[in-house]
Amino acid sequence: MSAIKQLFWSSRPVSWINTAFPFAATYIFVTHRIDLTLVIGTIFFLIPYNLLMYGINDVFDYESDLRNPRKGGIEGALLDKKYHKLTIWTSVLLCLPFLAYLYFVSDLQSSFWLSLFVFTVIAYSAPVLRFKERAFLDSLTSSSHFFGPMVYALSLTKVDMTSRETLSCILAFTLWGIASHAFGAVQDVQADREAKISSIATVIGAKATVRFAFACYLIAGILMLNTPFPGSLAGIAAIPYLFILSPFLNITDSDCEKANAGWRKFIWLNFFAGFVVTMLLIWASF
Repeated sequence: MSAIKQLFWSSRPVSWINTAFPFAATYIFVTHRIDLTLVIGTIFFLIPYNLLMYGINDVFDYESDLRNPRKGGIEGALLDKKYHKLTIWTSVLLCLPFLAYLYFVSDLQSSFWLSLFVFTVIAYSAPVLRFKERAFLDSLTSSSHFFGPMVYALSLTKVDMTSRETLSCILAFTLWGIASHAFGAVQDVQADREAKISSIATVIGAKATVRFAFACYLIAGILMLNTPFPGSLAGIAAIPYLFILSPFLNITDSDCEKANAGWRKFIWLNFFAGFVVTMLLIWASF
């Protein structure tokens, strides 16, 4: 039971919906049906995908997590070292049956997208690759973890991803993810520098990173205006993020930890944004 509990918290249950929802909502909106592919894909992006993503992260970031006071709660697990090997094996083996089915129902293009996003999940934290320590690539890779399931669903359902409306949605979601990761990195600037861990925030500084995140959220909201009504109303979801970031636009590296107050609000704000998008998808379906 102790091992199961550790694996459960390592998979970040509070974030499950952030990866499963983009796939499920996109698939249902396009196909207007509930079938085995929807069920298998949603379960995969709900639990196995998150355990692979965060489990690998908890194993290979263990030493730095020990020095991070934010770890051990809702903002990240502190995985007991004796469960590291179990976590790696479980996260990989749990994914295999789901991936086998998804590859079976995918064509060449959708198989490529699925492979790419599974790769970025691993590459973000795995030794040698460590995309999380490469400035700007860290934010883009982190964002791909969340817009990836949507892109895969679009490809799987044969949607033209080059159309203005679809491309605007993809770019908006990408920028939202980049902004969220970048702002999340601000609170760890000093700790990461002490641990000699590179990130977008350690490279360009706390103030510049917050302003970069603010611009990304703003552009994401504007991009949604390219989508047909009522989809364009989704741009409203960017406003609360801009409001939360505003007090931190002049934050310094020395007081970077103050950004944690805003980051904790983001965790719950994501549910509000998801609710807004859900209501708009239901509206657009009729």
